[in-house]
Amino acid sequence: MSALSASPAADNIGRAITLTLITIGVFGLQDAISKLLVQDYSPFQISMMRYWGFGVFALFLVLRQAPLRQALTSRVPVWQWLRGALLMADIWLYALALQTVPLGELQAISLVYPLMVTLFAIPILGEKVGIFRFVAVGVGFTGAMVIVRPGGLPLDWGVGYAIASAMCYAVYIVITRKVSRFDSAATSMAYAGLIGLGLSTMVGVWFWEPMGWGDVALVIVIMATTCIGHGLMVYALSMAPASVVQPFNYFSLPWAIVLSIVMFGHVIDPISLIGAAIVVAAGLVVMARERVKRVPVTADPTTLPGKD
Repeated sequence: MSALSASPAADNIGRAITLTLITIGVFGLQDAISKLLVQDYSPFQISMMRYWGFGVFALFLVLRQAPLRQALTSRVPVWQWLRGALLMADIWLYALALQTVPLGELQAISLVYPLMVTLFAIPILGEKVGIFRFVAVGVGFTGAMVIVRPGGLPLDWGVGYAIASAMCYAVYIVITRKVSRFDSAATSMAYAGLIGLGLSTMVGVWFWEPMGWGDVALVIVIMATTCIGHGLMVYALSMAPASVVQPFNYFSLPWAIVLSIVMFGHVIDPISLIGAAIVVAAGLVVMARERVKRVPVTADPTTLPGKD
């Protein structure tokens, strides 16, 4: 079959992948701007302002699907509250890590979250994991240890925050799978949006500092890219399954490395790059194995592909 006679389904998948790559570019730029801002302002203040954009967008999506009161009717409200709190914790921890960890290394550490999802799915969802995936997970964590090895990435609180952020996001993803059995996507988005808005504001106001007009402009860019990025991702997921576009999320690593060089003059060292490659390879293997085993992958359009 020639390219001119390609099926509409194939065209949609190609567009979905293109939109996913654009989305990753948008979120990477957003991370770089956030890293600039958290050098001068509290990560809690920046996270709060960043979440204002995300929360408004999430509620906009909810109201397009159902009245807010109906969307907030959950069969598993405790799990939904926990899920919302975990997402906010992930965003706080990631912002704290941005203060000291270079973008490339931070992105590499963050990409261990699919491996953590495999592990946390065992106790929370009762999934069975075979030896093949267990080995891939072990290899992936070995790659992460290569990045934070002695003499590599400086071991400070930033690295701990990055690992904790990945852990919170992994549990959040697993709980998203769990609640999807009982609640609609609108309900999950409503809880994530409102809980995050509440928590981020209750904490962030205590760290508020006046901002110069240039920094305010950067915050507005962050808010705008939040809406643009999530909007593009929702559109991409409407054209192709999450299992198709998820592997392309790993494009975030080379993009983060490029941004780190261009904006901060930091070059990831070769050994850390090897560790990052191991993490990515292990994650892709686990993802492929889950697809073969037909492990359900629930896409949360308000958080893919970026974690923030």
